[in-house]
Amino acid sequence: MDKVRFGIIGVGNMGRSHAFSLLNEVKGAELTAVCDISPQRLEWAAEQLPEHVLRFSSSEELFKSGSVDAVLIATPHYDHPPLAIEALKHHLHVLIEKPAGVFTKAVQEMNDVAAQSDRKFGIMYNQRTNPLYRKLRDLITSGELGEIRRTNWIITDWYRSQSYYNSGGWRATWAGEGGGVLLNQDPHQLDLWQWTTGMMPKRVRAFCQFGKYRDIEVEDDVTAYVEYENGATGLFITTTGEAPGTNRFEITGDNGKIVVEDGKLTFWRLRTPESEFNATYTGGFGQPECWKCEIPVDKNNGGSHQGILRNFTNAILNDEPLIAPGEEGIRGLTLSNAMYLSAWTDNWVELPIDAELFHEHLLKKVQASTFKKETSQGKALDVSGTH
Repeated sequence: MDKVRFGIIGVGNMGRSHAFSLLNEVKGAELTAVCDISPQRLEWAAEQLPEHVLRFSSSEELFKSGSVDAVLIATPHYDHPPLAIEALKHHLHVLIEKPAGVFTKAVQEMNDVAAQSDRKFGIMYNQRTNPLYRKLRDLITSGELGEIRRTNWIITDWYRSQSYYNSGGWRATWAGEGGGVLLNQDPHQLDLWQWTTGMMPKRVRAFCQFGKYRDIEVEDDVTAYVEYENGATGLFITTTGEAPGTNRFEITGDNGKIVVEDGKLTFWRLRTPESEFNATYTGGFGQPECWKCEIPVDKNNGGSHQGILRNFTNAILNDEPLIAPGEEGIRGLTLSNAMYLSAWTDNWVELPIDAELFHEHLLKKVQASTFKKETSQGKALDVSGTH
C-alpha cells in the first residue's frame, strides 16, 4: 500500500474541513468517499468535492463498498463508538473525532473491540501536536518540574453566542450532544490536563451550571476541584458565556511552576527545590531563589488537524507510533463524566467512575428532556478558528 484511501462519515462542519485536508494537505492520503444521512450534505459533497469521491447515505454501504481503507468519523458524539466498532469489524482503520463518546461505558466497549483488532485506531487530539504542550509534557515527564503539587486550568475563551447553539438541533441537548462545554469545547483540554502531567485524579468534586448564560439545557459553566494520589490538587474552570476569556494552564511542582498562556511557555524555576530549601533554611522569612525562564518552543505545526491526519496515515503506511491512540480517549471523557456525576449527585466522585451509574443518570436526563429551541440548520459554520 502506498496510499491510504479515506472515507469520511459525517460531512458537517468538521467533516468538510477534514475533506479538504485529505484532498490537498496529507501526503499518502486520498479521499475516496464520504457518507452522511443528510441529502443536503451529500448534495454539498457532489458540488464541492471531486467527481471521484463516492457518496453514501449509510455507513453500512460505505463499509461494504471496498472503496476505503480507513474511515474518519466526524458525526455527533453518541455515534462515535458504535460507528467505530462497526468499522473495525469490517477491518477498516479508524480515526474518530473528539470526544471519544458521551459515556465511558460505550467507549470502553469500543476500546475492547479495538484491542482485538489489528487495525490502527486513533482520535483527533490534534492539540497533542501543539509544540507548547509537547514541551510542557517533556519538562514534566523528564523531572524538570519535580513532583507535581497543583494543577490549575482556566479555560474560559470558548465564547459561544445563542446563534451558535441554534445552528443545529442536536447542539447543547442531552439527547443530541450529551453535554455542553465539557463535551464539546473542552475535550482537548481535559485530555492535555492528564496527558501532559501523566496524572489522573483519584476523586472529583464539580459544580456545573446548566443553561446559565444561554437558552440551552446542558452545562455552560463549570468549576471542578480534583485530588491526586500523591496529595496534589487541581482546579478546572470553564465556560462559554464570558468575554473576553482566559486560557491559562499553570502547574506547580517541587522545582517551581510552569505557565502556558498567550502562546508562551514560562518556567519559574527554583534554584533549590522547595522541599530541600524548607528542610535546610533557618532564616525565618525567605524563599528559594527563582529564575524566570522563557522556554523556546517551535512555532510551526501548532496543534493542527493535519498533523494528526499525517501521523495516522503514516501509522498505517509505515507503522509510525500514533500521537493520539484512540484507546486514550476514555481518559478525558472519564474526567467530564466524573464532573457531571458529581454535579448531579451533589457529591464527590471517586475514579474510576461507576460507568453504569453515570449511564443511568444520563438516560434520565435524555428521557426527561422537553427542551426545544429554534434552529438555523443548513449552513455550515466556519470552524477554522476552533481546535
